Amino acid sequence: MTALVPLKPAPTLSELEAAFADFIRVEVANGDASEDTVRNYCTQIRSWMGWCGLMRVDPAAATITDVKRFRQTLVEAGYKPSGIRGRLSIVRRFYEALRSAGLRADNPAAGVRSPRIRNAVDDFKYLSDEELTRLLSALPDAEQAEGEERIRRLRNRLLVELMALHGLRTIEVYRASVEDLTDKGVNLSLLLRGKTRDRIVYLRPDTAMKVKQYVTLRGEGPRDAVGTPLFTTLGFWGLDGRKNGRDGRRLDRTSIRTQIDKHLRIAGLKRPGISNHALRHTAATLGYLHTGDLRAVQELLGHSDPRTTSRYAHVVDMGTKNPAMFIPGKLK
Repeated sequence: MTALVPLKPAPTLSELEAAFADFIRVEVANGDASEDTVRNYCTQIRSWMGWCGLMRVDPAAATITDVKRFRQTLVEAGYKPSGIRGRLSIVRRFYEALRSAGLRADNPAAGVRSPRIRNAVDDFKYLSDEELTRLLSALPDAEQAEGEERIRRLRNRLLVELMALHGLRTIEVYRASVEDLTDKGVNLSLLLRGKTRDRIVYLRPDTAMKVKQYVTLRGEGPRDAVGTPLFTTLGFWGLDGRKNGRDGRRLDRTSIRTQIDKHLRIAGLKRPGISNHALRHTAATLGYLHTGDLRAVQELLGHSDPRTTSRYAHVVDMGTKNPAMFIPGKLK
């Protein structure tokens, strides 16, 4: 009589997430994914697993029909095509991870197409020259404050300036450490650590002066796994050099977005599409508008493919070089 082989129990949600995390550590960024990146991927896949829970679907046994129903849920919830594409990409990676771990033989998300994305030029928003001036003018003056409030005002102004004038991504602001600053006297540069390559951004003299002032006033803080955070929750070390009872941790991306949104609202500029990433679009668009140098904008943003940068040129050129503007004829 043939002995019965006990069925292998279905993997738990925590086991599925652990398999996904291990896969991301190996497959993303050529095996050099930071723990922050791993956590971000795991956070994103929870939206899929949460949906599965609501629909009473076992994530380990989901079908292509389930993934299509998930896509439809996102469409009906009003997600942009680009956002849906990103979420489906995460789901595909999740099932590649399960295949790699031997927890699944196929990838049910592989054949699910993402919604068509409109021309990228139509998707991104940015501030005009006048609006950027309004935003910068609406930021509280650090010189009119003292102590911790002065440090807070300097920090928040720098968040805006680094994103709106220098084109930093939220993740780059988050990862920035004091050790990434290099002062050569003539200029101050900031080393930005990306997923696949690093780049150096040279700060405007007025921004550089504020960075030096901010770091000096804030004082030394604790190091984390990356370095000494450039931007922290206030304030760990007080101006008297003593610990003031707050944690002083690296300012996370949610807090950065919150500060940007707050100041956009104060300036009367908060509207659909205008948020933290719109400040990066602003730096790119206005940078090209005033220089006409696409290569310089590409270097500023850290794009490896010039085609990615060219969409900003298209927006500017269609405004300043629109053929319709040069066709003779008067309109009544």
